[in-house]
Amino acid sequence: MLKNIKYTLLSLFTVFKHIFKSPVTLEYPEKKRPVGDNFRGKLEVEGCIKCGTCLKVCPTGAITIEDKKFRINLKKCMFCGNCTYYCPVKAIKTTQDYELATNNNEMLELVYEIEEHK
Repeated sequence: MLKNIKYTLLSLFTVFKHIFKSPVTLEYPEKKRPVGDNFRGKLEVEGCIKCGTCLKVCPTGAITIEDKKFRINLKKCMFCGNCTYYCPVKAIKTTQDYELATNNNEMLELVYEIEEHK
């Protein structure tokens, strides 16, 4: 009996201790949680020189380069960051964008135009 009263009082103490604090969760998608500086989100490509380094270091083979098209297959990409780290001209960058969910498979392949460098 005393044990039950003790646990009830401890529970009430915990409730009253947290009742006036702000909530821990955010109301997503209205409010978005900030991500860290080293977050590896959606990839962007600008200034690619078609050296092929990213193709060699990608462990899943998610990157292909054909003619003037640079393709990243997000169904294969594991966001390891190897392509961004080893790119000699830093043409591949990760963004803070983490909202990549879709039911359209075509949107899971990012296609970037590569400009010819002289």
